Amino acid sequence: MSEERIPKRSEVAKENTWAIEDIFPTDEAWEKALEDFKKLPEKVAAYKGRLGESADTLLEFLKLSDDISVAADSIVNYAQRKSDEDTAVAKYQGYVGQIMNVFVALNAASSFESPELILIPDDVLEGFYKQNSGLELYRRQLERIRRRKDHVLSEAEERIIALAGEMGNSADKIYSMFSDADLKFEDAVDSEGKTHQVTHGSYIPLVKDADRELRKSAFTSIYKGYGNFRNTCAATLDSQMKALEFYSKARNYNSALEGSLSANEVPVEVYHNLIKAVHDNMNYMYDYVALRKKLLGVDELHFYDLYTPIVSDFTMKVTFEEAKETVLKALAPMGEDYIAILKEGFENRWIDVYENENKTSGAYSAGARVHPFVLLNHKDTLDCMFTLAHEMGHAIHSYLSNKNQPVVYSDYVIFVAEVASTCNEALLMQYLLAHTDDKKEKAYLINYFLEQFRTTLYRQTMFAEFELKCSEICASGDTLTADKLCEIYGDLNKLYFGDGIVLDEDIKMEWARIPHFYYDFYVYQYATGYSAAIALSQRILKEGAPAVKDYIEGFLMGGCSADPITLLKNAGVDMSTTKPVTDALALFGDLIKQMDELGK
Repeated sequence: MSEERIPKRSEVAKENTWAIEDIFPTDEAWEKALEDFKKLPEKVAAYKGRLGESADTLLEFLKLSDDISVAADSIVNYAQRKSDEDTAVAKYQGYVGQIMNVFVALNAASSFESPELILIPDDVLEGFYKQNSGLELYRRQLERIRRRKDHVLSEAEERIIALAGEMGNSADKIYSMFSDADLKFEDAVDSEGKTHQVTHGSYIPLVKDADRELRKSAFTSIYKGYGNFRNTCAATLDSQMKALEFYSKARNYNSALEGSLSANEVPVEVYHNLIKAVHDNMNYMYDYVALRKKLLGVDELHFYDLYTPIVSDFTMKVTFEEAKETVLKALAPMGEDYIAILKEGFENRWIDVYENENKTSGAYSAGARVHPFVLLNHKDTLDCMFTLAHEMGHAIHSYLSNKNQPVVYSDYVIFVAEVASTCNEALLMQYLLAHTDDKKEKAYLINYFLEQFRTTLYRQTMFAEFELKCSEICASGDTLTADKLCEIYGDLNKLYFGDGIVLDEDIKMEWARIPHFYYDFYVYQYATGYSAAIALSQRILKEGAPAVKDYIEGFLMGGCSADPITLLKNAGVDMSTTKPVTDALALFGDLIKQMDELGK
């Protein structure tokens, strides 16, 4: 029987598509708005050299910036969403390109903004606040910019930094071209002698396969591929770390870590606390490794055994209608107001549900001001139901921030971006576990939950620690060689997985496969966000309405009206301590015990 044909966009039922007409009713309306948008760089440039002349002029400029943000929101969302519906339509690719051109012009026209704001004397700015009370709304925004005063250089130095920008991004570009375009891998061979192509896309499915010979062959293939270029990979990563070190020193930061985290107002202690908390709770990971070895029934556990399901003879089929119904029930503890927004999204076409020809793959939520737009490619699986809960968490976070914050504070920073989405997932998981008596189903669900902990909390923290060690070596003036990188990575795997797994020589090359090491201290946020979400979901389930009120009013409605650590404290989670991570890992330990009992 042939596989069901993927429909063209024109063949998809309207009720399964997002309501893009809520932004602009027609392409012609968008094109008219773009023409007006193109005039904005000239309006911005007219304020050059004037921001410090009076309170009224400064307020005019800040209001213009808000107007630009609102206009850009609609123009960008319409073009990008239309392009994602069918990536083969050249018209909408052209729309996106036109927008990028305007943004280049806007960025050039507004380049004076931060330097001029920083140069306004403190007493003059305080006088402005008194002269025009409308400026008070922007006090936090201005303080966010002005606190970088010690890290903004002279005009000549800033010009040099800007000119060096493309060179600074070279390591990432080189790595991407090498890993994504040039690097090829040998075929993997299964236990029956059949060959399987190894690519970045096929690797994880291959190491999840029940055939252990295939898993081992794929594992060997991919790390042999990187190993053949170990010195090239090391030199590229060394260049990345040295670039970050250069920028941090040039801007007078104490470290590359501090320079990176300061952009989101996150203290470096948060990074170190995450690593410490995980180190203090390694016993749970060792218990998990032992349990995986026992349930797989192997004499030795290897790294190519980590992804294959330990509950493989059970599947769950979930239609989209069933997924919506279950998610509504699972998120009921969030209260009537939250559920009302969720229903509004379900009933008023916030979601583009199914795959069509040339539609962008994966899933995301775009927080447009008119309402969020959620892209899915639903396939009637458990994963897809969790994806629905996840993306609607993003959507409602954006919706509440946009509705409750002025434009200048309506967007939340990346540090907290995954909290609301993961909290929804955790609530869904707890609901599913509480509403099944089927041991196979419960084991399947717990296995799913355990893997989230392993891959998000432990693995991403290990990546964060590796990145920090690499940065510290570069800061000392030393060079990251392939031997040194393999030694560091091997030692970290030994620490994080313990003696219950064979330290395969090939795993020491895994650092070369991780593109996130070129994202500038990004990965730790997966682990902190996951920990915060678990803590929030546990508090909501235990305390009910008071916890929900703190979460919604103190966090989801907050946008960036305060720094992210303060916003999470408002919701009842203090990420400046190790407690949220420790509490999350305690739940991981409890799930391991439940899984062990089910295994018996």
